[in-house]
Amino acid sequence: MRILSISLILGLAFVAFSCRDSKTPVYKNPKYTSEERAADLVARMTLEEKVSQLTNSAGAIERLDVPEYDWWNECLHGVARSGKATVFPQAIGMAATFDRDMMYRMADITSTEARAKYHNYIRNNSRGKYQGLTFWSPNINIFRDPRWGRGHETYGEDPYLTGELGVQFIKGLQGDHPDYLKVVATSKHYAVHSGPEPLRHRFDAVVSDRDLRDTYLPAFKKTVEEGAVYSVMCAYNRYLGEPCCGSSFLQEELLRGEWGFQGYIVSDCGAIRDFFRGHDVVATPEEASALGIQSGTDLNCGSVYRSLVKAVEQGLITEEEIDVSVKRLMTARMKLGMFDPDEKVPWSGYPPDTIAHKAHNQVALEMAKKSIVLLKNEKNALPLSKNLKKVAVIGPNAHNRHVLYGNYNGTPVDPVTVYEGIKNKLGDHAEVRYALGSPLHEQLPYLEPVPSSVLFADSERITRGLKGEYFNNLTGEGSPVFERIDPSIDFLWFDDSPPDGLENDNFFIRWTGFLVPEKSGDYYIGVEGKYVEFELDGQKLITFDNVHHPDQMSRTVRLVAGKSYPIKISMKDRHVDAPCVLHWEEPGRSPAREALMTALWADHVVLVVGLSAKLEAEEMRGFKLEGFEGGDRISLDLPEVQQRLIKQIYYTGKPVTLVLMTGSA
Repeated sequence: MRILSISLILGLAFVAFSCRDSKTPVYKNPKYTSEERAADLVARMTLEEKVSQLTNSAGAIERLDVPEYDWWNECLHGVARSGKATVFPQAIGMAATFDRDMMYRMADITSTEARAKYHNYIRNNSRGKYQGLTFWSPNINIFRDPRWGRGHETYGEDPYLTGELGVQFIKGLQGDHPDYLKVVATSKHYAVHSGPEPLRHRFDAVVSDRDLRDTYLPAFKKTVEEGAVYSVMCAYNRYLGEPCCGSSFLQEELLRGEWGFQGYIVSDCGAIRDFFRGHDVVATPEEASALGIQSGTDLNCGSVYRSLVKAVEQGLITEEEIDVSVKRLMTARMKLGMFDPDEKVPWSGYPPDTIAHKAHNQVALEMAKKSIVLLKNEKNALPLSKNLKKVAVIGPNAHNRHVLYGNYNGTPVDPVTVYEGIKNKLGDHAEVRYALGSPLHEQLPYLEPVPSSVLFADSERITRGLKGEYFNNLTGEGSPVFERIDPSIDFLWFDDSPPDGLENDNFFIRWTGFLVPEKSGDYYIGVEGKYVEFELDGQKLITFDNVHHPDQMSRTVRLVAGKSYPIKISMKDRHVDAPCVLHWEEPGRSPAREALMTALWADHVVLVVGLSAKLEAEEMRGFKLEGFEGGDRISLDLPEVQQRLIKQIYYTGKPVTLVLMTGSA
């Protein structure tokens, strides 16, 4: 009896404990492994709910307390497209440091700022694009052809260097906690992907098995085996006839089988759609979505996977096959702590002032210094003599903040151009003058803010500037919160820093007035922003709405000196930073003559030329200028207008330091 009583008491105690524990579902209980929790969560989902989790914009499942989540985020060289951040040199510049430790420090700072941003967004119930913890970086493709427009996103043409730096980047991002990932890193674009940009949705990369394994795969293999990267992005192109995102050989046999990859695979954006619109390997979205899942692509950046319910109904795929991918994705979210209280998750306490911290910017400066490559130093012209009294800084990249950003970038707080840096360094010891010299390309305008001297708020031309109406909504309806006269339109409101009295990510501004040009001729005129409209003389010239990044846009118009042209600019802030700039290029400028006169005045000329993401970048559809097409280069020469500038300055006989700021060759 005594033994029975003890057993009964112990048994009841165990049952009571089990009952208390069972009140918390396994997927909400941090005592279980991430894999166990993910499996429990997926088992509770309907087919439709599972499918809702397989696109980058994953919907909420309210009955299970699963919040919405957008998997799309970027951090190529600092947290990107999410407002203020520490911005490091473009990837190709960081590669030029050949410094593993610097790369790790850079990535660790980036993931720290990413965590600070993420937890601040969550506190404000903001879960949109570029606000999560799953980052589609690094780009470890091999820069095989120097004409490729995205080569500057990579670490160059060397598979060894690419792998070594990629591993450090990933370790810095993902951290070393035994239970949690700081963020998820993504090795991309897998595989054999290095242009051409205009053909990427239908291109078939045909390389030998030796070239595949010696050139294109080593960096991916190393980031899996040594970096433990938790995500891989499959590429747009085909490899030997198979779309990369539909290749069981690349993804199941090599990546998961041979290398032991444990994470999830995400498609490049639109790559699943390419199965039936570019590569033509299947006929329907249902067939494409089934092929993607069955080949190992777990997450679709795009919307084609929404067809998976119909694909199941058509017998193209089973729900059990879909479960595999959903479990992988939910495991990642568990490892990021998305279903756990903040007090259990490391890094959840980083405050917003961690972002773009002074100490972080010092590391970015150190990285930038190490990224500079000295190609030639005739007669020991460098370093510059401290006895110089007159220095000319000339060229299209000499005083150009946009070229500093690269692409897939965040917004630096205090960017310093080459001209500003030299002027700050020399201080009162020497006079420094700037001249544009030339645009980046003869057919590409060099846009500058429209000055207040030609803007008027009234038809009588009494009040300079434009009338601004500031609204606490996204439509500009109702009464404005306030009105004021703004001398010029050159604004950047960082996220969480809207104009006084307005709500973050929920305001609208309308500027109206008159533009009175001082010269007659053909102007390039337009706006820079993310969500902007521009009207001139009653004609709507520009409408732009883009969550990804702001852009500089312009149109060609003929204006008459002294004539008043009604002007209206509208902008709204609905996602992170809110920029708006009214800019133009006036006719009749002689930048080459200005540069020549400045050079003749100087003791030494610093000539800053090169390219920018306005010329070489990701898939620029319809873009074609001499030497450039669709984002790629079709010539390795500098644009002709810059070549002429270089010769002109050289023939002055003045000492010249030539600075090349280019993403590619």
